[in-house]
Amino acid sequence: MIDLAVIPVAGRGTTLLPLTKSQPKEMLPVGRKPVVQYVVEELIHNGVNNLLFVTGSGKTAIENHFDTNEELIRYLRLSGKEDMLTELAFERREARYFYVRQRHLLGLGHAILHAEPFVKGRRFVVALGDTIIGLHHKAETIRRMVRIFEQEADSVKAVIAFDQVDEADVVHYGIAAVKKTAGEYFELDDLIEKPAEKQAPSRFAVAARYVFAPDIFECLRKIEPGVHGEIQLTDAIRLLIRGGKKVLGVRLTPQESRYDIGTFESYYRAFLDAVKGDPAHGLHSG
Repeated sequence: MIDLAVIPVAGRGTTLLPLTKSQPKEMLPVGRKPVVQYVVEELIHNGVNNLLFVTGSGKTAIENHFDTNEELIRYLRLSGKEDMLTELAFERREARYFYVRQRHLLGLGHAILHAEPFVKGRRFVVALGDTIIGLHHKAETIRRMVRIFEQEADSVKAVIAFDQVDEADVVHYGIAAVKKTAGEYFELDDLIEKPAEKQAPSRFAVAARYVFAPDIFECLRKIEPGVHGEIQLTDAIRLLIRGGKKVLGVRLTPQESRYDIGTFESYYRAFLDAVKGDPAHGLHSG
C-alpha cells in the first residue's frame, strides 16, 4: 500500500495578491476550512497518512495549522466552549506531518526533487496543496489511482489524474495525448504543456494528483531547466514516456469536482460552492 504523499506548497501565489501578501495561498479560507486542509483530509480519507510538505518562505502558518495547539484547547475547556473542540478534530487524525524547505522556487519538478531523501526508493503520491478535489464529496481519486498503480506495478511508472476541460481552457494545463484506453484508465502517448487551443491533442487536463515510482527523480535530474531556470514536472513525465515507460491517466468522476485555487475566479467559485453546501448555513440548511 502506498502511504506517502508529497504536498508542494512553496509557491508565492502572486495571482491572488493582495490576499497572499502575508498569508500562504494554501491557507486561504474556503468556507470553514483553509484550502490545504481539504487536501490533507482527502489524502487521509484515501489511506495516505505520511505527509511531506515542501514549503517555502512565509509558509509557517501551514505547519502551525496542523500542529496541536494545547493552549487553544485548554482555553476552550476553561471558558466553557468545549463544543468547539470538534472544529479541531483534524488535529487528532492518524497522520504524520513532515516538512522540507524549498529555498529557491525553481518549479514544481524542483520541489518534488526535495522529497527524494524522504521517499527513499518508495512509490508515492503527489497532491498539489492549492487544488481541492471533491469539495462536498469524499473523493476516491487517489484510492483508484493507487489501486491501478499496484495492479500494473511491474510496468507502470506513473498514474495521473485528469479532468475534462472546455476547449478554451486547454491553454492553462498539461494536456494528455491518449495512446489507448483500457476500461477505467488510458495510457498516455505524450503530455503537452499548455498547448494552443487548435494544437491540443485532447481536452484531458492534469488534475493536480499523481502517483509515481521513484524513477521520476532520475528524470527530474536529467531534464534541462526551462524558463527562469525552472524544472518542470511535465518535462520529466514526458521523459518517462519517451523512455518507453508506461504512464496511465485516470479521469475524475462527475462528483470529484476540481477547484484549482489559482485565480480569483476559481477561488470565488470554490468559496461560494463551499458556502452553499455548508450543513448549518448553506442554501439547504435548516
